[in-house]
Amino acid sequence: MLSTKATNPMKNVLVIFYSQSGQLESIAKNIAKPFLNSEEINVTFHEIQLEKPFPFPWNKTSFFDAFPESFLQIPTKLKPVSSEILNTKFDLILFHYQVWFLSPSIPINSFLKSAEAKTILNNTPVVTINGSRNMWIMAQEKIKVLLRDANAKLVGNVALVDRVGNLISVITIVNWMFSGVKKRYLGFFPLPGVSDKDIQESDKFGEIILSQFKQDKLDDLQPKLAEIGAVKISPYLVIVDKTANKIFNKWSNLIHKHQKNRKTLLKIFYVYLFLAIWLISPIVYILHLITYPFKFKTIKKETQYYQGV
Repeated sequence: MLSTKATNPMKNVLVIFYSQSGQLESIAKNIAKPFLNSEEINVTFHEIQLEKPFPFPWNKTSFFDAFPESFLQIPTKLKPVSSEILNTKFDLILFHYQVWFLSPSIPINSFLKSAEAKTILNNTPVVTINGSRNMWIMAQEKIKVLLRDANAKLVGNVALVDRVGNLISVITIVNWMFSGVKKRYLGFFPLPGVSDKDIQESDKFGEIILSQFKQDKLDDLQPKLAEIGAVKISPYLVIVDKTANKIFNKWSNLIHKHQKNRKTLLKIFYVYLFLAIWLISPIVYILHLITYPFKFKTIKKETQYYQGV
């Protein structure tokens, strides 16, 4: 007797990432593990590649030289996406990105603004996953705009961050970016970046995404991700992020418009940024603690918004 049970067609899932240090690639592979173990799903990985790659490790000059174009989201040239990916209709995209100067990184921004991305993302559910130092809120808001422009549907978000304090993470991340080695600075500072434990355990988010995907319930995905800690909000860092975006907007436009004085302006910006991080941000933190009780309702409302999509 022939079975009357319908055969479910294979689903196609695309995992997109860009990674210099390898951290975001590890996150992408761990979150994708549950999908790779499913016989009903074809998983394709796409690593965004630039025609002219940025250096890693960075040096101070190249690092700060990337600031204006990073913040202003000015794209650069990428290597082509394979025809196989362009000719496949994907049922879900896991989109991994990192933050450069409070905006999506130049490679990520360049991809999302490309004609190829608009073909791939069109009318497709997308889960964003970012691996960042700690401030990602406003970068995610910019990602939302770019996804809307590509007619993609944002259904989920996961934010993996460095869990140590803001000022300590500045020291450890800078050392990592400039040395190219993930190590304990001076032998006693914590390891930089997203912890190995958080990366290894990130497959739990993949399990939730896969479960909702198989049930065709991606519209209900984000609350379930939030329940298991996919998005943790620091009201203090939200304030810093918003304030710094306003300041970075002025600096980036000034530097980008005055190319003849670019090197000098970048040096001045570096001094300003140093002072802002080590003098102004602690003051902002103290003011935040003082005013927190008076802004509790607003903070609660904002937190709910940023934990959603």
